[in-house]
Amino acid sequence: MADVLLESAALTARQRRGLQGLLGDLRGQTHWHGELPVAILDRCWLRLEIVAVENLAQRLPPDSSAEAPELVSYRHLIAAGLAPLEAQERCWQDYGVQACQQALSRFWQHQERGNHGWTFPRYLDLLATYRHRLERRDDPSLPLLILARAGSEAPHELLWVR
Repeated sequence: MADVLLESAALTARQRRGLQGLLGDLRGQTHWHGELPVAILDRCWLRLEIVAVENLAQRLPPDSSAEAPELVSYRHLIAAGLAPLEAQERCWQDYGVQACQQALSRFWQHQERGNHGWTFPRYLDLLATYRHRLERRDDPSLPLLILARAGSEAPHELLWVR
């Protein structure tokens, strides 16, 4: 997550002007709300899309497979010192074998398919950072998500445009 001046972002002149207007609008904002803009750049097509923060998860769904209760419980049990087999058996008792296997299967499917690092914790971090920056009121920043190229394993890049 890096701050970048609008002039140095890899955008067309027209896209820069559009974002400049959004930054101007943000300067007048004093409270958090769902209609705040988030910019998404598909650099393969040089397409810039503006979505409301409340619609970001629908437009770019974060991978929450690692947040399944069965897997979270397993990680907590391991952290508490249980052996992996013991932790697995405890999760099977608490959630059922089928639920644990489904959670693990979903997790591995997402890992194989790839989500360019766009996970639920990363999504929540974007929201928290955006809100914090807006409420600071000193120099507003606009989140710009630059989508990774299709087929690559690179993560989506998050920049904060000022």
